[in-house]
Amino acid sequence: MTIYTTVAPPLLAEGAADAVWNGVDIAVLGEVHDNPAHHLEQARLTTLIAPKALVFEMLTEAQVAAAGADHQDMAGLAAALGWAETGWPAFDLYAPIFAGAPDAVLYGAGLPRAAARAAMSDGVVASFGAEAAAFGLTSPLPVAQQEARLQLQADAHCGALPEDMLPMMVDLQRLRDAHLARAAVAAFTETGGPVVIITGNGHARTDWGATALIRVVQPDLTVVALGQGEEGIPATGVFDVHADAAGVDRGDPCDAFR
Repeated sequence: MTIYTTVAPPLLAEGAADAVWNGVDIAVLGEVHDNPAHHLEQARLTTLIAPKALVFEMLTEAQVAAAGADHQDMAGLAAALGWAETGWPAFDLYAPIFAGAPDAVLYGAGLPRAAARAAMSDGVVASFGAEAAAFGLTSPLPVAQQEARLQLQADAHCGALPEDMLPMMVDLQRLRDAHLARAAVAAFTETGGPVVIITGNGHARTDWGATALIRVVQPDLTVVALGQGEEGIPATGVFDVHADAAGVDRGDPCDAFR
């Protein structure tokens, strides 16, 4: 695992790079979801930061409520969360993160399927509710950003989606960003921080994504975002800290769309 940060020369030794996390209020730890090395780095940083709250993109509020406060028994926690039915990679990949902050309060920031369906029919503003404006959902994106996001969605779905579906896919990503940001702000307000967010690289990026929204809503907080790449190819987007790890053999991801 290579660690480097944009606030110091590249390819710093791990201990030197870790100084950027000192005094952080909210740490946004990005990942490629199926990369075990990325989760180990998240676990290492979670242990280092010792957060009072852990916010997961992979969990909904209902799942966290069902799990209760006991996070010591990993098998029991996985069962209580219903992790095996979520469609996310195996719980074993994420277990070291939970173990790294066993006393942290869990927050679910995932977009429930019913809310996603409602957003597709009624719009993301109605789905998110009264704070939609504060979290940027009532404002159109700059043209260049909208076009970039549309292309990312097209690429992520291997060109299989009709073009008229792409704007809604972008809106849903914005809604997920807003859910993450709102959960992180609530976690900090309720626990006093620090807060660690576990999410995909796309939501962690600072030029847009949940990190950018948190900085708008809570400009006085120290927010640091990690993006994790593979095989020397950095994560797409802008981040405060970058890490690189070996890749994962996924075959051709577009096979699923054929």
